[in-house]
Amino acid sequence: MIQDPLFYAAAIPAVLIVGMSKSGLGGGSLGILSIPILSLVASPAVGAAIMLPLLIAMDIMGLVTFRAKGDMRNLRILIPAALVGIAIGALTFRFTSDAMLRGLIGLLSVGFVVQRLVGSGRVPVPTLPSIAKGSVWGALSGFTSFIANAGGPPFVIYLAPQQLDKLVFVGTSVIFFSVINAVKVVPFVLLGLFDTRNLTTSLVLLPLAPVGYWLGLQLLMKVNQARFYQITVAALFAAGCKLLWDAGGAYWM
Repeated sequence: MIQDPLFYAAAIPAVLIVGMSKSGLGGGSLGILSIPILSLVASPAVGAAIMLPLLIAMDIMGLVTFRAKGDMRNLRILIPAALVGIAIGALTFRFTSDAMLRGLIGLLSVGFVVQRLVGSGRVPVPTLPSIAKGSVWGALSGFTSFIANAGGPPFVIYLAPQQLDKLVFVGTSVIFFSVINAVKVVPFVLLGLFDTRNLTTSLVLLPLAPVGYWLGLQLLMKVNQARFYQITVAALFAAGCKLLWDAGGAYWM
């Protein structure tokens, strides 16, 4: 188990933020904000290994809360694509530049929000599920989730324009990332990321998972449909800016 007090000073708020994101607040993008906090005290690989069991615990809570709320048409497009993305991520894990990947997702996220703001003078027409778009963003979500714990923004970029009911949106997110996180266990084991120290540290942090999830759920239920999408887009923009900052910092240092 990690015993450094500085690690827990960063890990505790990071887990709480992830829990709030997993409840659906911010459309799932809010969790990105925990990455730079955890990266202050742990490498990306160690942080991912510690967080994955916690994410799975939160996924179970989400499946209980939002059962039967997912949009199955979108899930049938997104999940197979995400599995391909995870496979590519596992095969290229040792060779992929984390900074470059975060920079790319950051640019896409900020660009998406800017595009929405430019057209904010007119009422956007909801889009429909698309096999082509869903396959691209689903694969990118699976890939970035595996490599950099950044699967939320690609998912939001694809699904937000459809303007689904907020509970359907969250239910779709819960089911999608529950599958992704469960599948990631096998390659994580094969890559040797689950050692005794990481797993015992996850166990110590586990009681925080329901606390963060409950906080996020309380806030989610209090916001209306319009406010939900405003928060989602704002969280996506904040996540994109933070990813760009992290990517730039890797080259500045």
